[in-house]
Amino acid sequence: MSNVLYPRESVYNPLTKTEVNTEKPPRYLSKFRPTVILEKKENQDAMRTMGPAKVEAPCPDKYLKKHSKEPKLHEKTQSSKGVRDTCKARKPPVPAKTDIPTMGIQTTRDFLKMTRTTTLVPLKPQPTSVDSRKGHKQRLENSGLVPKYIKKKDYGEVPEYLLQRNEEKQRAQEEYDDYVRDQQEQGAMTHLSDAERQTVLEGLKKNWDELHHDYQSLSFVIDTMSKKAHKEQLEAAMKKLEEDIDLFERFKTIYIPKH
Repeated sequence: MSNVLYPRESVYNPLTKTEVNTEKPPRYLSKFRPTVILEKKENQDAMRTMGPAKVEAPCPDKYLKKHSKEPKLHEKTQSSKGVRDTCKARKPPVPAKTDIPTMGIQTTRDFLKMTRTTTLVPLKPQPTSVDSRKGHKQRLENSGLVPKYIKKKDYGEVPEYLLQRNEEKQRAQEEYDDYVRDQQEQGAMTHLSDAERQTVLEGLKKNWDELHHDYQSLSFVIDTMSKKAHKEQLEAAMKKLEEDIDLFERFKTIYIPKH
C-alpha cells in the first residue's frame, strides 16, 4: 500500500491547471543616470567634512582685536581743519574807556512816539481754540466755531457764474424760439401733442432698458477687442438715449421737422 495522498475529488478541480509564468518588462533606466550621480558627488562630496577645498588661509596678524568692531569717526584732515577755522568769525573787541564814540549820526525815527504807542496800546492776543487735551490749538476764525461766511458782504446773493449761466440759458432759449417760429411760418416743423410726446418718451425708456439689460449681461472680464468695442458701443447708445430722455422730460413743447 503506497503512502501517496491524493486531493479529495471535487467538481471544481476535475482537471489540472497549467501555471502561466508572466514576464515583467525591464525597468526603465535613464541613460543620463551615471552623469547625474557623478555631478552630485562632485557638488556635495567636496565639502562634506572639512568645508571648501580651496580657502585663503587667514594671516596670523589679523586676529580679532579688542574694540575693532566699534564704529570709528573719520580722521581729521588738514583741509577740513582749515574750513572749520575759517567759518568762525571773531567778534569786534569791546571798546575801551579811552575810546571816543562816533559822533554826528542822525536819524529820523521818533523814539518817544514809538515808546508811547508800544506801551499804551499793547498788541491784542490772537483768539485761538484748543481742540485736544494735549493742547493742540488753531485760530478761532478757522475752527468753525464762530460765524465767518454769513458776515460777508455778498452773503446770500446769487454768484456771478450762476447769473452768467442763466443769461446764456435765456439767450439760447430765445434763439431757439425764434428759430422755431421761423420754421413754423415756413411750414417746415410741426408740434408734437402730449400723447405723442408721452409715447415717444416711453419708447425711449424701453430702448434704454433693453440696452441696459445687454450691458448688465456682459462678461466680467473684458479680455478681447470685440468685447471692448461692444461695451463702448452700448455705453455710447445709452448716453445718447439718456440725453434724449432728459430733453423730452424737461421741455413740454417739442417740435419736429415734417417728413
